[in-house]
Amino acid sequence: MSRVIPCVLMRAGTSRGPFFLRDWLPADDTARDEALIGAIGASDLLQVDGVGGGSTLTSKVAIVSKSAQPGCDVDYLFAQVGVGQKSVDTRPNCGNMLSGVGPFAIEQGLVPAADGETTVRVYNVNTRSRIDVTVQTPGRHVAYEGTTGIDGVAGTAAPIRLNFLDAWGSVTGSLFPTGRRIDMIDGVEVTCIDAAMPLVMVRAADLGLSGREAPADLDADRALLARLEALRRAAGEAMGLGDVSTSVVPKPVVVSPGDDADSVTSRYFTPRRCHASHAVTGAIGVATAHALPGTVASGRASGAGARRIAVLHPQGRIEIDVLLDGHGDELRIQRAALVRTARKILQGDLHIPDYVFSKPLSGDKPMKPVQALLAAAALATAATGQAQTTYPAKTITIVVPTAAGGGNDAMARTIAQKLGPLLGQTIIIDNRAGANGSIASEYVARATPDGYTLMLGYIATHAMNPALQKLRYDPVTDFEPIGLVGSSPTLMVAHAGTPIKDVKDLVAQLKAKPDRYTYASAGDGTAPHYAAELFKLNAGVVMLGVPYKGSAPAISDTIGGQTQVMFPSLFSAMPHVKAGKLKALAVAGPKRSALLPAVPTLKEAGVEGVEVQQWYGLFAPAKTPKAVVEKLNKALNQVLADKEIEKRIEDHGADVETSTPEQLGALVKSELAKWKAVVAKAKLTAD
Repeated sequence: MSRVIPCVLMRAGTSRGPFFLRDWLPADDTARDEALIGAIGASDLLQVDGVGGGSTLTSKVAIVSKSAQPGCDVDYLFAQVGVGQKSVDTRPNCGNMLSGVGPFAIEQGLVPAADGETTVRVYNVNTRSRIDVTVQTPGRHVAYEGTTGIDGVAGTAAPIRLNFLDAWGSVTGSLFPTGRRIDMIDGVEVTCIDAAMPLVMVRAADLGLSGREAPADLDADRALLARLEALRRAAGEAMGLGDVSTSVVPKPVVVSPGDDADSVTSRYFTPRRCHASHAVTGAIGVATAHALPGTVASGRASGAGARRIAVLHPQGRIEIDVLLDGHGDELRIQRAALVRTARKILQGDLHIPDYVFSKPLSGDKPMKPVQALLAAAALATAATGQAQTTYPAKTITIVVPTAAGGGNDAMARTIAQKLGPLLGQTIIIDNRAGANGSIASEYVARATPDGYTLMLGYIATHAMNPALQKLRYDPVTDFEPIGLVGSSPTLMVAHAGTPIKDVKDLVAQLKAKPDRYTYASAGDGTAPHYAAELFKLNAGVVMLGVPYKGSAPAISDTIGGQTQVMFPSLFSAMPHVKAGKLKALAVAGPKRSALLPAVPTLKEAGVEGVEVQQWYGLFAPAKTPKAVVEKLNKALNQVLADKEIEKRIEDHGADVETSTPEQLGALVKSELAKWKAVVAKAKLTAD
């Protein structure tokens, strides 16, 4: 038996893979991923039972849908499917597959074609960034034939222009996530950069290489690969991505001089093998590092204006047109564009074998697309109804509403390490940062209520942000509370090198010169935002705020000095305070912390009315069966009673707290009312 769904197989850039409309695939994410595994044939290295080609370059999938994002035409979700393993990873992005999204969207009727050429504004779901894809459409039809050639692809085709509008810092929230353009890791200078794709770049000469080696030679050098992996893991921690041992980002890149002042040679790793040519997103990052001063890949000095940079790779070159603004150290990239090509290989019905699905359908006849979707929905309903007796029967996902490397992420991973074995299933962490937690909250609120998609919610997602602005989810009615995890006081910190002696000195400096310092927040409606605004209100000072996509990039820029003050949770800040990277000024809470007994409260320092206690809890979508919620609550409380877990959480500056589902629900309601009153009193807005 097989399931039959529509499919368009395309060569896009130097990659190849199936393209799907989101509606063609099962609505449930688990069933969707199983369908992708079956489509590619990921179960074996040769992928003989699917359309994959036995390589990561031909094990890629593009999922396209009409966009709900303002000003965007379509959403594009990229998925990297395993080779010889049943895995689907939606954390990275692929610029090559992106080149096929425009033609596919036009031919599927998502975007009307203009006569001549058509520009499709694409919202990349993986990196939450926008790209304009311009396609040749003479006579209002997509043209694939043309005279444009790209290195790594035989023949020529019609040009497709990709214009990246806001790819800088899209994953970590900062172009240079460590706060520096060069870091020293294991005695080697590296540049950690987030431009379309998080990268860690190292000079070839510093590794004893010329930089022109063939990929096969680099792959055969086991010592080199081990060293690159060690650098990559250390860089991942420094970039706020946490433990990246099981992640494909950041990608390692070995750079060396190009053929002239406007080119740079690159060997791009994926991350444990050298790419046969080069990833488009990686080329954007390499070109960005080459154009800006102070990196390991920096080229000739240049000023504002347009510039073309060639990234030289094993099969040729990728030319990137960058638009620069500013001058000197303030030079920045406004846009980056390049040309790719794509070709539709075939279109029709894709038969997916039933053995890849965890819930096989009955019957022996292939189903049409609509039947398959209805059956998938029926399976999801059946799974919910049977949850009391079978839960958990598959992998559980805990969605974290902040970037990897922050306090929420660390707490979720700490819990998952014990909760998974206790429940007898794998638990994966899915970081969905953005919109101050709204992206993750909406995603979980709309997920199938079967206990397999959970969320580590916290004071911002379930009280502060909903109190500040109208959102597309309700923190009370759209979730089933499972249980409290812990709480942490808010700490007022400053950049270690900033000339601020204490809170009294800071207030005096700001009154003498308003806006002398800037504060970083994890985004509007988050605890660092509320605490900073309450501090300004009660201290009678003016200080400009800079919102970030989560606490990790905000802390990173405060460490780097781009911002000078922040109000993170003690849980997030404690490791950096211990390392001397941040200066603790005060506790924004009712009492001092036992971990920092010499640090006063803000009230003791002369500023009253700033008490922000952050709390964290586990939530499921509304209507999750009561038996599942109770089982999860019991297991969660058992994990939190583990002395090792308790110590790990407390060492970071948080107190473990447990509760019943009802107690967590009551807390959400009371906190929501409290912060609505604060918003009204302080006249806060989501600007």
